[in-house]
Amino acid sequence: MGHFSVSAIGRDRPGIVAAIAAGLVGIGANIEDSRMTILGGHFAVMLLVSTPDEYDGAAVEAALADAREVLELEALTVSEVGAGADARPAADHVITVYGSDHPGIVHAITAELAEAGIGITDLQTRLAGDRSSPLYVMMLEVALGDADAADLDERLSRVAEAAVVEVEMRPLEAEAL
Repeated sequence: MGHFSVSAIGRDRPGIVAAIAAGLVGIGANIEDSRMTILGGHFAVMLLVSTPDEYDGAAVEAALADAREVLELEALTVSEVGAGADARPAADHVITVYGSDHPGIVHAITAELAEAGIGITDLQTRLAGDRSSPLYVMMLEVALGDADAADLDERLSRVAEAAVVEVEMRPLEAEAL
């Protein structure tokens, strides 16, 4: 069985997911993991798919060629990846960050997490509020592993002060999905 990552971005419109899924099901591909969202008026898709052995990356790209053309996707990439389904770390905490928008917020927080050996399992950012004074919002799900939550909370407080943002960390509650 082949395993591939598929990434696509294009102007948001109805039917993107259906067209990509149709191309994949046409070669017997299974969507095992996915993330799809709208980013600045563009629909972004990231998929991990498995295919029968006879299909390589070129065949996956060919199966998606019609969707790319019809939907006028700005980018579509297919890359072979390892199976790795067992390698997913379990997120156990959520970190939220709020502050006036300025460059460097993502770097400040993620650099501290990396230095502390904390794995990020999900990260989302968004601008909220009006254009004259946008509020930057970032939410991360993290896997602390052996790290001490109280120590990390102190470290993030120092980063928050330096980056002029508010940071809150709390245990992640179990969800259905």
